Amino acid sequence: MQDWAEIRHLHVSEGMSVRAIAKQLGLSRVTVTRAVQAAGPPQYRRDPSPSVFDEFEDDVRRLLKATPSMPASVVAERVGWTGSSSWFRKKVAQLKPEFAPKDPADRINYRAGDQAQCDLWFPPVDFPLGDGRVGSPPVLVIVASFSRLISGVMLPSRTTPDLLAGMWSLLSGQLEAVPHRLIWDNEAGIGWRNKLAEGVPAFCGALATKIVQLKPFDPESKGIVERANQFLETSFLPGRTFTSVADFNEQLAQWLPTANNRTVRSLRARPIDRVAQDRAGMLAVPPPPPVGFTTRIRLPRDYYVRVFGNDYSVDPSAIGRMVDIHANLTQVTVRINDQVVAVHERAMGSAVTITDPEHVSAAKSLRVRFQTPTPEETAESLERDLADYDAAFGVSFEQGEEVA
Repeated sequence: MQDWAEIRHLHVSEGMSVRAIAKQLGLSRVTVTRAVQAAGPPQYRRDPSPSVFDEFEDDVRRLLKATPSMPASVVAERVGWTGSSSWFRKKVAQLKPEFAPKDPADRINYRAGDQAQCDLWFPPVDFPLGDGRVGSPPVLVIVASFSRLISGVMLPSRTTPDLLAGMWSLLSGQLEAVPHRLIWDNEAGIGWRNKLAEGVPAFCGALATKIVQLKPFDPESKGIVERANQFLETSFLPGRTFTSVADFNEQLAQWLPTANNRTVRSLRARPIDRVAQDRAGMLAVPPPPPVGFTTRIRLPRDYYVRVFGNDYSVDPSAIGRMVDIHANLTQVTVRINDQVVAVHERAMGSAVTITDPEHVSAAKSLRVRFQTPTPEETAESLERDLADYDAAFGVSFEQGEEVA
């Protein structure tokens, strides 16, 4: 290719003859002549050689036309293929796109305040969860579609209470407004098969918003948040170490203003420059709705309550009474009416027991009191001095008059 370009330059631009060019470049005159006469750059072309697959191709096409999703292993069985299975799968994979149903994805123009796309990102690293355990909890990412403003927080789990608490935290704390629609995939904690999970409709009603769950196999409809997840993985995560989930959230909160200050190529603008217009089209943040995990149980004798697979101690004085348990993203609180009987930092992971030493000490005292027998009252202890009644009624028989 480089020789052809040089030959064309010397012949057309410099006016050199074929013989002079051949001598200068060390090429044959036939090669130079062909290069001068060629209408385009040289190309290597090789005639296709016959393949064993050729005699099966018509049958394969017939099967794929009838059933485009038929696995290659089934196709091989139907056509009687006995050769290499991996090579056959490769040939079938080349033919399948011709028969796949056409599902075009349109370019979407987003209106200010109309929607935000939500998704869970699972960082490919392990974080210390406490008690010597490590894991990779999900990160809830919400991106405002019009401004491309990214917000995110790591959650203890992907259950419905944590997802709702995470959405409220990001909408009220980072986005500072409520979009008219929240776009989700078929996350089980949000809903499944056109039915929202328990607690989600009440949350939407409190915020006056609507959750839209996309059809399966439609990632392009929430491509904005998918690209944001990739951006977090390639631009935020590398080179960082985290001591806990709280440390991760703190570092992420410090980095997000930098991310939202960059220029988005498709917008030719920065998210921070468009977020004011985006918020103007959104709904105002309402009073805090009830989010998080809430339940009421009777405290058992072992004075522990279980929340998301972890056990938390409670003041044993509440044994046998009904207690209200509430867990948000960071804390577990147990109450009897308005009286707080336990407060714990929420544990990550599962099968963890969290104990307050004061609860253990109080349980020991109650156990000793329960096991210590009460002394029986004797007949003498039941007798009362009659002078006590005189004093109670203000009578003194010694002086023969009432006591003033």
